Amino acid sequence: MPHLDPYFKQVDGLQETFIQRLREAVAIPSISSEDERRPDVVKMGHWLADQIKALGGEVELRELGKQPGHEHLNLPPCILGRYGNDPNKKSILVYGHYDVQPAQKSDGWATDPFTLTIDDKGRMFGRGSTDDKGPVLGWLNAIEAHQKAGVDFPVNLIMCFEGMEENGSEGLDELIAEEAKKFFKDADVVCISDNYWLGTEKPCLTYGVRGCNYYSVEVSGPGQDLHSGVYGGMTHEPMTDLIRIMNSFVDPDGKILIKGIDDLVAPLTEQEAALYPPIAFTMQDLHQSLGSEVSIHDTKEEALKHKMRYPSLSLHGIEGAFYTPGAKTVIPAKVIGKFSIRTVPNMEIDPVTKLVEEHVNQEWAKLGSKNKMKFNVVHCGKWWVEDPNHPNYTAAAKAVERVFGVKPDMTREGGSIPVTLTFQEQLGKNVLLLPMGSSTDAAHSINEKLDKMNYIEGTKLLGAYLHYVAGELK
Repeated sequence: MPHLDPYFKQVDGLQETFIQRLREAVAIPSISSEDERRPDVVKMGHWLADQIKALGGEVELRELGKQPGHEHLNLPPCILGRYGNDPNKKSILVYGHYDVQPAQKSDGWATDPFTLTIDDKGRMFGRGSTDDKGPVLGWLNAIEAHQKAGVDFPVNLIMCFEGMEENGSEGLDELIAEEAKKFFKDADVVCISDNYWLGTEKPCLTYGVRGCNYYSVEVSGPGQDLHSGVYGGMTHEPMTDLIRIMNSFVDPDGKILIKGIDDLVAPLTEQEAALYPPIAFTMQDLHQSLGSEVSIHDTKEEALKHKMRYPSLSLHGIEGAFYTPGAKTVIPAKVIGKFSIRTVPNMEIDPVTKLVEEHVNQEWAKLGSKNKMKFNVVHCGKWWVEDPNHPNYTAAAKAVERVFGVKPDMTREGGSIPVTLTFQEQLGKNVLLLPMGSSTDAAHSINEKLDKMNYIEGTKLLGAYLHYVAGELK
């Protein structure tokens, strides 16, 4: 068992230093989706690189070229960093991102989103605090605490921190493919801290995420929008046709009605089923996060399975429809319905798309409409699942138990984190998701926060994980 007490004590002693580091990071509005904020994203990348250099790390700010569709903009640099080059030590690749979602006080924030504000409950409010600046800085904090505690850093740390995660990770897949046999070649395993505990009390390890196939159906007919009083009842209406098609995708209880979809889903094994009952989660937790008791399922096990390991289909919107307040008697000339399927093992992208397109064409044929219909694939990202019994996971589980005194929940995310699959496929190494924040952190929303406890204990966890994984991989 690693002797971690001096490290833990040092983390506690450096709390204010670590909070100040986060305060400086949050103050840089590194919003990757807003063109006018690109200089701030670049500034954040350089600030982070300087932090790594100050701790004795080696850093390269890798330029990724122009942003597709925004050729006047350079993509923010990807930070390729390294701390330690000992051939006798294991090398751990860690990933994170330094860009953030948009935020302004007028959105409904209680505080200035780019000023770290700490309340009397230890909640640290600020855009990027939990997603993903706090976790990224956790790795740097771990380095500093080891140095000041005089504890040998147990591994070589390889760092990959990007500045476009909130805007499609442009250029990242190509970089990872290019560097798989170069900069990343020594990596023994991968660890990513860019997700959250399932609840607020118990840490978790995440070994899978759902994929996302996003589609649209476009229906058009008339040459322009029409007056319903003049033309209603005289023409096939695009909106009516579209609603009929979208109504055929899923029932009110979430069951996907597209024939053949369920047949693609990997069956639930006894081993996997046994992971759900111990998870620290209640239906009350779900109702609280929903803000209402509108859950489909009655038990936590069924609810979690439908969040983590079964597919879902959601309707997202209709472009071209009248949506502002008031009454407008218009017949839209063209409408586009948008929907997505969250995919799971073993649902490959192309077979799913084939079934969806066949279903849309069959439903369209039933209508006998004289309008025109077009089915579109908007974007697709594959699901990812990892072996939770790998030494990377057993090491992380031991670290959780050492820091928090409990065994972690083993979870899969309902959302998508595409970079997990990219690292898995390009490097052929085990990938672990090791979250720092909790389910109440409101990432992407107003009043995003990271609890001080999660930040400080999370820094202990990241450092402890490095010690345990160094031992488990031998």
